[in-house]
Amino acid sequence: MFRWGILSTAKIGREQVIPAILDSSNGVVQGIASRNESAARALADRFGVPLAFGSYDELLASEHIDGVYIPLPTSQHIEWSLKAVAAGKHVLCEKPIALQAGQIDELIAARDKSGLLVSEAFMVAYHPQWHKVTELMAEGAIGKLRQVQGAFSFYNVSVENTRNQLDLGGGGLPDIGVYPTVTTRITTGAEPKRVSASIRRDPEFGTDVWASVRADFGDFELSFYCSTQMDLRQYMVFHGENGWIEVTAPFNARDYGTAKVRLHRHSNNEVQEFRFANNTQYRLQVENFVRAAQGGDDPVFSLENSRSNQRIIDAIYAAGETDAWAAV
Repeated sequence: MFRWGILSTAKIGREQVIPAILDSSNGVVQGIASRNESAARALADRFGVPLAFGSYDELLASEHIDGVYIPLPTSQHIEWSLKAVAAGKHVLCEKPIALQAGQIDELIAARDKSGLLVSEAFMVAYHPQWHKVTELMAEGAIGKLRQVQGAFSFYNVSVENTRNQLDLGGGGLPDIGVYPTVTTRITTGAEPKRVSASIRRDPEFGTDVWASVRADFGDFELSFYCSTQMDLRQYMVFHGENGWIEVTAPFNARDYGTAKVRLHRHSNNEVQEFRFANNTQYRLQVENFVRAAQGGDDPVFSLENSRSNQRIIDAIYAAGETDAWAAV
């Protein structure tokens, strides 16, 4: 069994990833670290985890840990991923793994030198819902793709939340704007050439709280909006010449409804619906990661893929500043 260490007691770890590891077939949570040892011990006791550490460095130095999951604030992702690799640990790091695409180059070099597995935790890449969309697109179920549309929003104005702290890498685009871009890329195998965007920032936080984006992929266009100060909503639609695919609860099933894919074809008045279990993507993510780390050929989200997705976010910010198209 792969022995996981968790760097911090962050909410995403408590609510999603730690339970997923405990439910997995090939991993155990061996240790939890926090800057406050009592907080680490309390969370470890809650989940029956044997080891609690009062610092991240202490966990990384432990011979009882094979790899780490890093749900720290975005501004600390590259730093602690590099430290974990230097300590000989495999790394699954929460998204976004970096603040700018260029930062990922150093991590790629460290990964290649060490031979360790380092991956960004894009759980959607492992969800059967998105595998079905990829399959439908590959078989030409909707003909030539012309338009992709999407949205991701929630409401959070807490001063304490890291999403609203600019110095910690907060903002809507790095937190949730990455999902319409990454799912469009993995299902189509295409990359955008340029982007345009309108962005609104919170006057107190300084973070982007709303963005409306167009991405030109050549043969088709992606348009989406994301917001951290609007009511809960998620959707993705892929519209082709011969039909369209509707993805419900595309990123966080349960909070946003049931994970479903609907294929609509007007030519024969056909609607096919595919339903998926809501709580599988985090477990599938950690199981795939472990198999790959242990020498298997299971696909994981690569750092090269991470760099390509972050380039889009970088370009969106640039476009929002200039009110003009920005090259990706």
